[in-house]
Amino acid sequence: MCRRHDCTKLTKGSSTAMGMAASQARFLGLTARKNNVEFEGQQINQQRTTLSNQSANYYNNLLGMSVPIPPSVDDYTKTVYSFEDGALTNQITAMIAQPNGEYIVSYLRQWTDDFSAVTASTSIVNGGKEGPWKVGAVQLREMGKDLEEFKGLTFDTYFQINGNRLTSTETTGDITTYTYQEDGLDKTIYFNTSTNKWYSDENATTELKPENSPSLKTSIIGKYEGNDEYLKELSNDQIQQLLKEENEYIELLKNKYGQDSEYMVRYIKNSTTGEYNPYFYKKNDLTGALYDKKTGNSQSNINCYKIGSETKTEEVKALPGCRIEKDSSGRYINITIPAYNADGTIDANGHAITYALSTETTTDQAAYEDAMNQYEYEKYEYDQAIQEINAKIEIIQSQDKNLELRLKQLDTEQKAISTEIESVSSVIQKNTESSFKTFG
Repeated sequence: MCRRHDCTKLTKGSSTAMGMAASQARFLGLTARKNNVEFEGQQINQQRTTLSNQSANYYNNLLGMSVPIPPSVDDYTKTVYSFEDGALTNQITAMIAQPNGEYIVSYLRQWTDDFSAVTASTSIVNGGKEGPWKVGAVQLREMGKDLEEFKGLTFDTYFQINGNRLTSTETTGDITTYTYQEDGLDKTIYFNTSTNKWYSDENATTELKPENSPSLKTSIIGKYEGNDEYLKELSNDQIQQLLKEENEYIELLKNKYGQDSEYMVRYIKNSTTGEYNPYFYKKNDLTGALYDKKTGNSQSNINCYKIGSETKTEEVKALPGCRIEKDSSGRYINITIPAYNADGTIDANGHAITYALSTETTTDQAAYEDAMNQYEYEKYEYDQAIQEINAKIEIIQSQDKNLELRLKQLDTEQKAISTEIESVSSVIQKNTESSFKTFG
């Protein structure tokens, strides 16, 4: 009986020992798992701290950014004083007060020049690099040529004395006799080539006074027989006048657009006034243009010029001795400018002139628009920077939220492990007590 009883105790003890070993193994596994969960939680907290620092940096960047401020029209608005001097408009640019109560004044003088070279509408030109060139049906002609170079003109050359046409000349020795008509009567005058003087008699005894000496010149009469509609309407005298005008045109054009080219011209009739207006082309532009080989037309429009009105400006600087009158509100109402000598000094014997000042508030629209464009550009850059930072912050917040969810999962898992560890610990404790009772 005793042996059997002992065997039963041993068998029960062995079973308890095996259960205790399994519980301890489970306990160790749960402990290791709990440690891993705690370590992963620490890593997540570290990551969240890093993300928090990054987010704080982005918010600091937002706080450090300066918000663009739109420009104010008032910053580009100023009061301008001006005065009229006949057809001249003078705008004061500077008034520097002097200790003696006088001012040093500078101003811009503006006027309208009605006889100025200005740009006109560009046009397609036909003719290739060599010409002759046409715009529409009108052929261009080079300006400033002598009458002999006008195509379609026939000429008769004659001499005249003081505007009277010579009828005959005869030379005997040193004396040349000139016969001319004046008021329908034949008159004679004599020139001695040895003395190079004019006389009223053939014996060269009565010398004419210099103021009575005749002027001998060549006159050309002609008739235009070409196709130019404008030239067809002109008399010989008008054609000669046209040459003088064209020389003035050439001078205007070269002074404004450069001395490097000759100029071509075409005359177009104004349907309203019936007058012909000149249009000018640089010869260099015509020879340097690209032309279609088939049609002969220029592949792009060529610059054209005309005579028109142009506002011109001249700067008058630092006039001393000026006096300026103010009203009770402090607004300038009159300016008195003294007379000056050729060297710019004040002429003490000259008469000063007083002009009424006009007041106008003007806005530098171009400068304001430039400032507004700069503001729009800076605002765009600011908005872009804000959007980029907000996008990065949203990414950080999303990452932090994911980490927070994972941390909650680990917390739940840790609680479950702790509960299970407590359960296993209870089992181990019971097994231990049972073992001691078995072997006790």
